[in-house]
Amino acid sequence: MNCVFCKIINKEIPSRIVYEDDKVLAFEDINPQAPTHILVIPKKHFSNLVDMDDKELIGHIFMVIKKIAKDRGVDERGFRVVMNCNSEAGQTVYHTHFHLLAGRKMHWPPG
Repeated sequence: MNCVFCKIINKEIPSRIVYEDDKVLAFEDINPQAPTHILVIPKKHFSNLVDMDDKELIGHIFMVIKKIAKDRGVDERGFRVVMNCNSEAGQTVYHTHFHLLAGRKMHWPPG
């Protein structure tokens, strides 16, 4: 498989990992859009959210996001979770991933 996130999971490509367990990996984005910009990805490959059918895994991902936000000290100040699904939404890497963004004022509506 030629998926960049699968290669990160398999440690074929280096990354700054901030959390890892048997189901997910979280690492700092190489092109951060906020002072805190962490990607949280399932270790099992799903192309996008439409392909995900594991409710337990989706719930686990959100618990990991909550833990990282607390560990980084942004849980009280506020943070945003973004998930792009397919090209019109801006998805460029076709491995389901969630962006944890924090550390600056977020604006609405987004992009």
